[in-house]
Amino acid sequence: MSGLIIKIISNTFTVLTDKGIIDCKARGKLRNLKITPIVGDNVIIDYNKKYIIDVLKRKNFLERPTIANIDQALIIVSVKEPNLDLYLLDKLLCIIEFNNIKPIICFTKLDLLDDVSKIMQLKEYYSNIGYQVFTSLEKEELKKVFKNKISVFTGQSGAGKSTLLNALNDNFNLKTDEISLALGRGKHTTRHVELLPLFNGMCADTPGFSSLSLKEMSNSDIRDNMIEFNEYKEFCEYKDCMHDLESNCEIKRQINNKILKSRYNNYLKFIKKEG
Repeated sequence: MSGLIIKIISNTFTVLTDKGIIDCKARGKLRNLKITPIVGDNVIIDYNKKYIIDVLKRKNFLERPTIANIDQALIIVSVKEPNLDLYLLDKLLCIIEFNNIKPIICFTKLDLLDDVSKIMQLKEYYSNIGYQVFTSLEKEELKKVFKNKISVFTGQSGAGKSTLLNALNDNFNLKTDEISLALGRGKHTTRHVELLPLFNGMCADTPGFSSLSLKEMSNSDIRDNMIEFNEYKEFCEYKDCMHDLESNCEIKRQINNKILKSRYNNYLKFIKKEG
């Protein structure tokens, strides 16, 4: 029988099947083969013995949060408490694009701002370069993106991931906590990854990131996943232009015109593996 791992606590794997939800253990042979089942894995189980006997091939994988076979990632971006972090947003976009997962941006906590014009300008920019962008106030529009998809919520700790999930469906009642003013970030309130049914799809509430790495990506991977660069790179003098020290670089000419300066500055930090 096939199924989908929706939760893991200790060595117990909760699997969604056509016959309902079943708690399973992993067969020892998987450990011998160095196969570790994770949330999102499609698996074959022995229904009678309640064992996972095989893990099917993954289409993608995220290390932090540890989850597989994701269709889309909703990047939850706080505009205040914690403060707006475009570096983390662009880093997440780059990594998620690289993993062949569709990113969706959602700005939260706009009610804490006196002036939202800057956020609306950012929303327009990221929309224009090809991303779906919402604010947490657009709940009805957000609900439509989940149908027939496996989604992950991600972003900095304290950005409002659990709060937004609770607002979309109050049956979740996920634990939230206050922002630590001394640290400027939220306390980690989500302790494990779990797939939850949401609007005819599945989504995961995940622990907030404490760190992210671009180590699996080459500099050319990073460049190619800054998606708006691809529209102009053919006009650079050099075919493999890295848009850094080269002369006659069209990307640099487009800064503050078609390319957001913060995006370009973050790109330079990425290829120098800063952060």
